[in-house]
Amino acid sequence: MQQGHSHGTTAVTGKTASGRYQRNLTWALGLTLTYLVAETIGAFVTGSLALLADAAHMLTDVGGLALALLAIRFAMRPATPKKTYGYLRAEILSALLNAVVLLALTGYILFEAYQRFQNPPEVLSLPMLIVAVIGLVVNLISMRLLSGGSSESLNVQGAYFEVLSDMLGSLGVIVAALVIMWSGWTLADPIIGALIGLFIVPRTWRLISQAVHILLEGVPPNVDLGLLEKALKFQVSKQFTTFTCGRSPQGWIR
Repeated sequence: MQQGHSHGTTAVTGKTASGRYQRNLTWALGLTLTYLVAETIGAFVTGSLALLADAAHMLTDVGGLALALLAIRFAMRPATPKKTYGYLRAEILSALLNAVVLLALTGYILFEAYQRFQNPPEVLSLPMLIVAVIGLVVNLISMRLLSGGSSESLNVQGAYFEVLSDMLGSLGVIVAALVIMWSGWTLADPIIGALIGLFIVPRTWRLISQAVHILLEGVPPNVDLGLLEKALKFQVSKQFTTFTCGRSPQGWIR
């Protein structure tokens, strides 16, 4: 959600920036939930801890997407005498919560990578590869559905990053499966997992910073406060000069 959006416009239209992508979010949630079930089954069939960890990541995605949709429903509710700005900040709270969950998930990925580095699991690499490729396709479709809204709404952006992080997880599983299949080097799994976790951190931190900045009523990024102050002072000075110069001394006496 851009800070520059006016409260009045939203009150009239009943639509927020992320509200326009509600259908896309719903499709992304359906795809992710379907693949979550398939990946969980695949993890138990293949004995792959990598797939099981990625399924846990998918579960977080499902929660994040569902939370984003819930926030949209709240944000579209009209303002009340006690909540004169309506529920628009529900979207920002949703984005902040998604980012915090992503950071916690990153910590889990790094811990899991350490555990696997100590004890590399034995997996069926071919079924693992097939399931991961399907997951990659699902994630790419979901990213395409959410890409437009991610630049307009922090709420959609949070959901987009959830799917992006899981897409990286699918890529990591694919690379690990190929390496294990071709060389038998099982340490590829924890190494790639750690790299994925580190890649998520900067993007998640930026999302948290943006959400907190808005919640603390920070200056919008496209506003230069110094230039705005100078422009206001110039306008006030100009109006005062026009007012005083437009009256004669006799006019002041009268």
